[in-house]
Amino acid sequence: MSSKIEQLIDEIEEFIDSCKFQPLSSTKIIVNKEEIDELLRELRMRTPEEIKRYQKIISNKEAILEDAKNKAEALINEATVHTNQLINEHEIMQQAYAQANEVVTLATRQAQEILDTATIEANNVRTAAMQYMDDMLAHLENIIVSSTNSAINNYENLVSNMNHYKDIIQSNRNELHPVEELVEEYVEEGSYSEEDA
Repeated sequence: MSSKIEQLIDEIEEFIDSCKFQPLSSTKIIVNKEEIDELLRELRMRTPEEIKRYQKIISNKEAILEDAKNKAEALINEATVHTNQLINEHEIMQQAYAQANEVVTLATRQAQEILDTATIEANNVRTAAMQYMDDMLAHLENIIVSSTNSAINNYENLVSNMNHYKDIIQSNRNELHPVEELVEEYVEEGSYSEEDA
């Protein structure tokens, strides 16, 4: 994968990490549609040239097959011309027929091989391009899942820490109240006077 694609995937991951959670949710985030659309547009634009070439070959499969067919026809025509030349020579007519048939057979075989090779190449390129794109999308999906899980864990840790601090504060406040009650009892019993102050 090219460095530009890696860089863009990192940017998408950072963007997802920076998104805020929806109110009252620890699993859903708020995503700016324009920003994620822009990042995906850049990812599409930075598709490696090799994939574009594969897609062009796939889209031009008919042209490739037509070119192979034309080459095959040219070989057959050439063989036919050669056959006619041999046939026109009376002394070697029998030999001409034999050679002509051999040339036509060879040309037909070569034409079929060209067509078969072109078809196999087009199919292989299409399969490779689809596999590459599927691998890229799977990688992107893993990044999004990982980022979402990380964000959920961070949120749960934050809530847990806040509850822990709340318990500590509550405990400290409770420790303060018994002291105030003892002072009130002390004053009510008359054990304390202004002269003591």
